[in-house]
Amino acid sequence: MTPDQFLTVSASYDPALGTHEVARQQFDTSRPHPARRYDYWLGGKDNFAADRESGDRIAEIYPRIRAVAGANRAFLRRAVSFLVAEAGIHQFLDLGAGLPTSPNVHEVAQAIAPASRAVYVDNDPMVVTHGHGLTTSTPQGAITHLKGDLRDPEALLADPALHTVLDMSRPIGVLLIAVLHFLDDHDDPRTAVAQLVRALPAGSYLAVSHATFDPLPTDTAERLAALTATGAHGTFQPRTRSQLATFLDGLELVDPGLVPITQWRSPQKRQPEQPDATVDEIPVYGAVGCRP
Repeated sequence: MTPDQFLTVSASYDPALGTHEVARQQFDTSRPHPARRYDYWLGGKDNFAADRESGDRIAEIYPRIRAVAGANRAFLRRAVSFLVAEAGIHQFLDLGAGLPTSPNVHEVAQAIAPASRAVYVDNDPMVVTHGHGLTTSTPQGAITHLKGDLRDPEALLADPALHTVLDMSRPIGVLLIAVLHFLDDHDDPRTAVAQLVRALPAGSYLAVSHATFDPLPTDTAERLAALTATGAHGTFQPRTRSQLATFLDGLELVDPGLVPITQWRSPQKRQPEQPDATVDEIPVYGAVGCRP
């Protein structure tokens, strides 16, 4: 094991078997990971030098990136609140969940409906380990953290641990918040999302947020594209509004549809002297759709 590799040891409880499973997984801290870089932009401490260097390099080109991260979390909270309070969804599958950031999905949901349940999924073992240690549920609800990948929805949906928390016969809120732009077209993410949606019962919802270059000045978009093309910062695939819309085929979109996240059910401004961020400052689309 090199100095840049860590061994994580985590334990998860399986209530169906009454046993604990210990997982040992290795991760490389010499390369940036989106979840840890996002944690850095949000002001967290669960990140490494490579994540901070990558975050700073992106911020040099796009200084508003930390505001983007904050706006994305705000969209997540509004989407979950809508799903619980208005759509009656009380169980969630959060894919590409990232490191725990309060209030997290289950905290928002359980503040409205204490029996709400959530499964957090990420492909970074550090995220899964921290999630087990840093999140707790209400007595009425339940949560768990799984290592999994959106690119393999069949394996994810077959995981017994998922079924100890979620009832797949009842509607579920699936969250793909700032995750699809880390999958390029070679990963065939549209097929993966379609498979996932088909496996959900009618009345389930899909909430998505996705980065775009649509509103950015040409020079900024070109510099960001050149930076991400090096591969040093991981895969990044921004998409246009029309490209993202294809992920939502067959869903009934909740008003106001597929829009910049700052425009999705944002509360009325309380202080007129603090205007909302403009679309070019927060170049991320968001939508929530129902599976009929």
